Amino acid sequence: MPELPEVEVVRRGLEKWVRTRTIESVQVLDPRSVRRHLDGALDFEQSLTGCTVSSVVRRGKFLWLGLDGLEIPAVLMAHLGMSGQLLVEQPEAPDEKHLKVRISLTERLDYPGELRFVDQRIFGGMFLSPLVPTPDGLPAGQGSSESAIPQAAAHIARDVLDPHRSAEDLYLALRKRSTDLKRAILDQGVISGVGNIYADEALWQAKLSGHRKTATIRRPEVQRLNDALIDVMTRALAAGGTSFDSLYVNVNGASGYFARNLNVYGLAGQPCKRCETPIKREKFMGRSSHFCPRCQRKR
Repeated sequence: MPELPEVEVVRRGLEKWVRTRTIESVQVLDPRSVRRHLDGALDFEQSLTGCTVSSVVRRGKFLWLGLDGLEIPAVLMAHLGMSGQLLVEQPEAPDEKHLKVRISLTERLDYPGELRFVDQRIFGGMFLSPLVPTPDGLPAGQGSSESAIPQAAAHIARDVLDPHRSAEDLYLALRKRSTDLKRAILDQGVISGVGNIYADEALWQAKLSGHRKTATIRRPEVQRLNDALIDVMTRALAAGGTSFDSLYVNVNGASGYFARNLNVYGLAGQPCKRCETPIKREKFMGRSSHFCPRCQRKR
């Protein structure tokens, strides 16, 4: 599943290629991909037609397009799910095998004319969500200057790279939980945007065990973890994200390269880059955890 850096790569691409352009027409090729738009596919097509994309915003793994021209303030949510892609293409480009929604945009010199939602597994989708005020009165997320957030994303905490979030916020959120540290930082209500890969990488960098109980965590340790999360996400973003197959791509169809720089995830049995102890792999919530049993001792 795409994580924060991957979604931010897509957001930046959409901001460059789609923002300020007007939607000329919409074609829903598979109604399942707009199933969360409760008024149906036809209403989805008609509501978007004529709207102008005013912003492209991300909070955690949630991505949405601000729209001018709707009767009721709302945004276009784009949930990528396991395999969703948002691609910008020329109209004459062949349709992708799993193309679900086609959005035609006004012409702009040398800019592709279509935004396409492609989804092989159909876990993602697009839908309109009304806006509500942010609880703290601050901008909703990356790419936004407005203190309004889609109702569909109002339940999630600020993400790792949000400038309005601090290590103290993370410390207070962790201390309110009674669980293991890794489980807590994967909780989008504690801090959003952290997925399994980057959780393992940040915990290794901070020398903290994912089995550590949140009730025992101290402020200096949370500061280390917060710094590690920001560093890991920033480096992954610079590399274009982490791609293990062709399902994650940016808006131009290119994959990320951060997988080449992983220190622990997927490296079971290989020597730790700090102490040379073999990396251990454990089952965790239907997935896998990777860690160094020496560097990340449970205290």
